[in-house]
Amino acid sequence: MVDTAAMQIPRSRARGSVEEALRRSPVTVLTGPRQSGKTTLAREFADPDSVNYFDLEDPVSLARLDEPMTALRPLEGLVVIDEVQRRPDLFPALRVLADRRGSEARFLILGSASGALLRQSSESLAGRAEHVELGGFDLNEVGPKSQRPLWLRGGFPRSFLAATEEDSAQWRRQFVRTLLERDLPDWGVRVPSTALRRFWTMVAHYHGQTWNAAEPARALGVSEATCRRYLDLLTDALVVRQLQPWHANLKKRQVKSPKVYVRDSGLLHTLLGLDSEMALLEHPKLGASWEGFAIEQILARVPHDDAWFWATHQGAEIDLVLRRGSRLLGVECKRADAPTMTKSIRIAIADLALERVAVVYPGRKRYPIDDRVDVVPLETLAADEPLFPDAAS
Repeated sequence: MVDTAAMQIPRSRARGSVEEALRRSPVTVLTGPRQSGKTTLAREFADPDSVNYFDLEDPVSLARLDEPMTALRPLEGLVVIDEVQRRPDLFPALRVLADRRGSEARFLILGSASGALLRQSSESLAGRAEHVELGGFDLNEVGPKSQRPLWLRGGFPRSFLAATEEDSAQWRRQFVRTLLERDLPDWGVRVPSTALRRFWTMVAHYHGQTWNAAEPARALGVSEATCRRYLDLLTDALVVRQLQPWHANLKKRQVKSPKVYVRDSGLLHTLLGLDSEMALLEHPKLGASWEGFAIEQILARVPHDDAWFWATHQGAEIDLVLRRGSRLLGVECKRADAPTMTKSIRIAIADLALERVAVVYPGRKRYPIDDRVDVVPLETLAADEPLFPDAAS
């Protein structure tokens, strides 16, 4: 089904990324969580009624691919395969087809899971595939005036564009239920949906904190290894982010466990039972919610090769360490009216040799607070202005 809601906001940057990937590589892997707009974007490139389009939630398409080489070999131009995680056995066939000499065929494959899907494509399509990830709407797509509703509702098209707050909240509740009760079992996950729902809710309460599996394991009556498996399942479904720690060559004791975030702020609010803006503003997770929202916006819009957080057991930390080539850049997210320089930022600059640090906040004025530190409005990302003054973001 075409997501007509997603069509109301153009996604030119995502479209451009897919176009470039299709130009460079015989296979493009477009991943993203369910209902993020992948199918809508793919249908800008190919007619869903053509023989070149396969939707693996459609029994007819599944039947056509019973003999994949027979079905795919004669096709020319762009071939789209949607929900490919349902048929991981297609990857070896795609490798053979991608290696054909003189073939003009290009393959755009869509998937709603990252872990097993990306491992399959990396192993079978090494050197032949380029990966593009599509999340929900970001601040650049919806505009700076929509920063608050984007934070409250999240970026899933049908949630963000819902007619009322209740419609948005109801869509998110159904998304959680469908993912746990239908999608994950369809992908081969054999974990009771009630257990995963309880676990995901616990992750929401850990949002923005260093992960410790011991407490959730005790609460659920399972092993820590089982909890790690649950966390990896939700990460693979692209609804949870495990932000890994950066390790510097220091004598200080550094945090070695990942931080966890519910990637979509609207889903976070649903899992926390926050059904109104007032409920969010009064909740202890208010600051962590905004921090996670800002981090997702930054990771979506600011060019980087790798991203981590950094923290020591002595209390120094910084929310993001971005590597861009040989440069290390820092980002601190503060929901404050006028952030100031902190001891923690000074320590991070000295210990990690950060070239620059941006302190991102919800205000509107940009100003320096140190030689290498600027306070930067989050809405800067909506205008494609650089987060760091000497490098385009």
